[in-house]
Amino acid sequence: MTAHSSVPNVKLLIDGELVESKTTQWRDVVNPATQQVLARVPFATAEEMNAAVASAAEAFKTWRKTPIGARARIFLKYQQLIRENMKELAALLTAEQGKTLPDAEGDIFRGLEVVEHAANIGNLQMGELANNVAGGVDTYTLHQPLGVCAGITPFNFPAMIPLWMFPMAIATGNTFVLKPSEQDPLVTMRLAELAMQAGVPKGVLNVIHGGAEAVNLLCDHPDIKAVSFVGSTKVGTHVYNRATANGKRAQCMMGAKNHAIVLPDANRQQTLNNLLGAAFGAAGQRCMALSVVILVGEAQQWLPELIEKTRTLKINAGAEPGTDIGPVVSCAALDRVSGLIARGVEEGAELLLDGRNPQVPGYQDGNFVGPTIFAGVTPTMSIYREEIFGPVLCVMPAKTLDEAIALINANPNGNGTALFTRSGAAARRFQEDIDVGQVGINVPIPVPVPLFSFTGSRASKLGDLGPYGKQVVQFYTQTKTVTQRWFDEDEAGGPVNTTITLK
Repeated sequence: MTAHSSVPNVKLLIDGELVESKTTQWRDVVNPATQQVLARVPFATAEEMNAAVASAAEAFKTWRKTPIGARARIFLKYQQLIRENMKELAALLTAEQGKTLPDAEGDIFRGLEVVEHAANIGNLQMGELANNVAGGVDTYTLHQPLGVCAGITPFNFPAMIPLWMFPMAIATGNTFVLKPSEQDPLVTMRLAELAMQAGVPKGVLNVIHGGAEAVNLLCDHPDIKAVSFVGSTKVGTHVYNRATANGKRAQCMMGAKNHAIVLPDANRQQTLNNLLGAAFGAAGQRCMALSVVILVGEAQQWLPELIEKTRTLKINAGAEPGTDIGPVVSCAALDRVSGLIARGVEEGAELLLDGRNPQVPGYQDGNFVGPTIFAGVTPTMSIYREEIFGPVLCVMPAKTLDEAIALINANPNGNGTALFTRSGAAARRFQEDIDVGQVGINVPIPVPVPLFSFTGSRASKLGDLGPYGKQVVQFYTQTKTVTQRWFDEDEAGGPVNTTITLK
């Protein structure tokens, strides 16, 4: 596909300049509610991508020496600019990704929280000191930046996840090359422009666009020291293996199959509302979406009310007021979700609510699929084994809490889980026995605030350090230990010490 003049071309950001790509390979950025082409994004040439890395490597020489207070002040300015431009950013995000305007603002706000955290870098990047560990000897640690780091981000959170990555990497003294999703890069580019406006020096942040070739270049380039990834398990596993084989640090947040357990003592209305929001919000296109609900004992009697509440959700374009569920991101995504619903029926699940082919007046060309509920789901079915990434909820029964915990622990993924109950004893047993990285108690999407770190586990994560929070400061820095002794000018030299012991 070649670029046309009728719609704008998305630029590259290289060495502080927005650059028109010289590529011959372009992809349309499409509004999923209307199929309108909003822009065309280039698949950058190898020369352009190498130029972005070279710019970051050159900028690192001076950026790593920039005082920590100067770095922090940039992010104080940046968070202010994001707040001032929130409505514009949300409108861009909704147009290209499809989620509702309130959800788009939430996407940006959760990223904004990490920007605010980055402004606190002076407290986060402090080392440790042990005084007089031996005669006149002190030992202390420095947390120094690695160099050029890279980020590869998915389509479903085109504001939040880039903001998870480059602010913390840059605040810790690194430079960065970002590759956003080619499906919805417009809001990401606007955020990059605001970062430059906030004072990020040229070359410290660079943005390239592309597909598999861009991903592989970031994994292979010798000047890149660390790679952060959020996306599918297939691509994340490839990124982790390729990047680490090339001697890089890598953190990869990947696929999920998140469960909630509902005990009969839970607050009924609050629980049902939470289940609906977590299962069907963002059209199910969240790695932390709630895709399986396990109703324990008498809570199984809540299923008819769950279905009736679900029927009240409004399907429409994300920019329309009062919308609960917008379109999925692409025609291919719609086909995949619809296909998995059909397989669920073929494999024997009971389709209690079929969201396929909803009628959305004024948006007949949109990629819409309504909320869908299956019962009679077993662990061998495709709708249980695969991450659907659509508004599809699997309902499963269990006799006891222990049976429900065993079912969750048998699933290979470990991103998020939740328990709804009034029992402190049940909640404590659940949080102790469940083998999942992020646990919610009466909280359906337990993504931690930036004071902590995203902690998905097992098949949902490769690498031992999560994005943002305290863990990511470790990921983006190298610990250097300094052991020093200063001799008194008048002190007589002692005997030669041929042991390894400090005295």
